[in-house]
Amino acid sequence: MPARPFLLALFALVACDGAEAPMSTVVGPDPRLPAPEQRLLPTVNIAPATGWPEGTAPVAAEGLEVAPFFSGLDHPRWLHVLPNGDVLVAETNAQPSAPKGPRDLAMRLVMGVAGARAPTADRISLLRDADGDGVAEGRSVLLKGLTSPFGMALAGGYLYVANTDALVRVPYTPGQARIDAEPEVVARLPALPINHHWTKGLLAHDGRLYVSVGSNSDHGENGLEAEEGRAAIWEVDPVTGAAQIYAEGLRNPVGLDADPATGAIWAVVNERDELGDNLVPDYLARVDRGDWFGWPFVYWGDVADPRVDQSARPDRPVERPDYALGAHVAPLGLAFADGARLGQGRGVYVGLHGSWNRRPASGYEVVFVPFDGGGPSGDPRTVLSGFLDASEQARGRPVGVAVAPDGALLVADDVGNTVWRVVPE
Repeated sequence: MPARPFLLALFALVACDGAEAPMSTVVGPDPRLPAPEQRLLPTVNIAPATGWPEGTAPVAAEGLEVAPFFSGLDHPRWLHVLPNGDVLVAETNAQPSAPKGPRDLAMRLVMGVAGARAPTADRISLLRDADGDGVAEGRSVLLKGLTSPFGMALAGGYLYVANTDALVRVPYTPGQARIDAEPEVVARLPALPINHHWTKGLLAHDGRLYVSVGSNSDHGENGLEAEEGRAAIWEVDPVTGAAQIYAEGLRNPVGLDADPATGAIWAVVNERDELGDNLVPDYLARVDRGDWFGWPFVYWGDVADPRVDQSARPDRPVERPDYALGAHVAPLGLAFADGARLGQGRGVYVGLHGSWNRRPASGYEVVFVPFDGGGPSGDPRTVLSGFLDASEQARGRPVGVAVAPDGALLVADDVGNTVWRVVPE
């Protein structure tokens, strides 16, 4: 039997152990967490990556419409909109490396079927809509030769890029379509020897740079020494490159954004796996300097992970997340709706990349989480769906989200190789 059908059959067999459960119980500010389940074989329920058939697109919420802003990209993961309206896209994936044992090999097989193990383009492209018709006329390669670039930020005359192993910068003026300067290293980032979560998010805020660094494991099974400087958000001085841990105990923080109303920093975080279909909920949280969110010892504030030795737990207060987004939904993109004209009001857009280990599948959509005052309030609202077809194959998977100067919402789709544009109908 060819390798791919054999793997799909094996994963389907393992997946049969999962039982359907209502996702609504683990969404919102006060999720009802079930007891953890530890199984001999974890639930595996992969949505094979297929791409979009000709003439198809995601489904926009009522009153909205969606169309390609640009297609034909190579695994577009992250977006950054420049003041002049140009859109930067990180076309990127993990660096090639040999598997670090049976668990790592199994994860690679799973991610390959899900479309996440393609060779990395290692570049940032620029999309420009010169005539303002909502469609980019073409793509130019702005910067290449990078190392799994992800987060981007424009500050102080420089374009900063969070490679998987270093925060780098190049001089840049909006309007340039190509950068020939060699990137300058601002700060080294944890990347070896495992680099389990390779994406590094980036936020420029109040004269500082904030970099999200994921853990090197699911629940610390590779040893705490492998987690040095990881499962954290770093704060970097862009002038000196001096770096310090801003907040930690966050298994895999990815998207970062600052609330334009309060200045507070918020993050979306991918929580741990293999404790059941509805554990542990991924979340949205306000993150302040010095916060510790408990990973790997506890989750959702005070619930001990039964797989982790609690005797090594630090004696310090644990922050409780603000808002559960659902179990295994894989939140990656995060953008406050400031300037958006989609009619949702104050809140955040979140790109839910989608599960590989839950029955039924979860995520695979872009949602809006409304804010009331200083934090989230109310149920999430689906903005963009249809990334899974009726047979649970992935036509696309949303990642980065960004608000364009004209108020449109842009969504990077790394399986569909497209940047989608959502506007009022």
